[in-house]
Amino acid sequence: MANTQGVDAVFNVTTGLSIWCSEALTLALVLFVAWRHNRKSGAYLYWGLGFLFSGIGFALAAARGEIPNLLSIEIGNAIALLGQSAWVAGFLALDRRKMEWWALLPPAIWLAGVFLPWINEDYSNRVILYNLSSATGATALAMAVAGGDIHRERTRIMLMAVFVLQAFLCFGAALTMALVLPSDGEATNFSGAAAMASAFLLTIAFTLTCRLIMERSERYLRFLTLTDSLTGVLNRRGLLGHFDKIQEKAHDDQHQVGVILFDLDHFKRVNDRFGHQEGDRVLQRLVETVKSKLRPVDRLFRYGGEEFVILCPAMAHGDALRRADEIRVAVSDRVSTPDGRSVTASIGLSSTPDDGAAIENLLSEADLRLYAAKGRGRDCVVGR
Repeated sequence: MANTQGVDAVFNVTTGLSIWCSEALTLALVLFVAWRHNRKSGAYLYWGLGFLFSGIGFALAAARGEIPNLLSIEIGNAIALLGQSAWVAGFLALDRRKMEWWALLPPAIWLAGVFLPWINEDYSNRVILYNLSSATGATALAMAVAGGDIHRERTRIMLMAVFVLQAFLCFGAALTMALVLPSDGEATNFSGAAAMASAFLLTIAFTLTCRLIMERSERYLRFLTLTDSLTGVLNRRGLLGHFDKIQEKAHDDQHQVGVILFDLDHFKRVNDRFGHQEGDRVLQRLVETVKSKLRPVDRLFRYGGEEFVILCPAMAHGDALRRADEIRVAVSDRVSTPDGRSVTASIGLSSTPDDGAAIENLLSEADLRLYAAKGRGRDCVVGR
């Protein structure tokens, strides 16, 4: 490797690399601590490894001249580029996607080219190759981010834009150097400017990633407040919020919405005789059975205790009655107590008029019909 770079340029690049190493290793430590407290999230581990590899790789590069070139150039840059691969793996893990082969392209491209004599012996060509490898890594990061739910997680668009910008920056630096044919000193300035700009963009990307995780956590917490932990269906609060959306669309399309309210007959006896753990299993089996009889647009909610509600958009009253009876029969056939006795359900049904109705009124009407079904001997449907 040639050593004709200017002293100031070498000092600036070395200083910049040292600053980035310190920042990268600090972020790696923070991410490892986060992973230790949440080992189910492999993303933290991969991102921590990414910053660790980046810090180690740039530290080796900054020590050029003090250690063998094989360590500082070939191996150091390969480790730094492996950091990009680890970041890609982190975003894939965040979305529970499997590792992709293209995640390993950045270090693979570098190692495939750096030992060629016309690259290895020319500083400018090595810088060009590194920037092309880094551009590939930034493109892989953009692809990994784009593979998630962009419609729900809008921060991904900004994160993707940062990685695309980094890819253009690195590719532009490589193309400019290929056209200009700079001296070693000029190549050092090119590589230093590109490296510092990339480090700045990566810092922005890390901030956006934190924002993405926070938004996801907030959305998960909202989900928990709206979801019944035992059965996994939405709870009463979820019902009230969901009905407004269904009712608005039904009113615009002039469709009815069927409201099916049901509960299990003599469920207290199940808990008293077999215990609450077996009672919980009966409720879980009930939910599985009812879900199998619903359309994709229908929604099941746990209203409280052993009471459940089904919202059936765009379903006429007569069709809702037939659907309710199908559910009643399915429950009797498939749900049983530990001693093999069938569990039955009593069902009350109401429907929105064409001009809409409040959910409280519909539930009150369905509740009256549910008690009418109890009065008729249970295991039946009352919808009029």
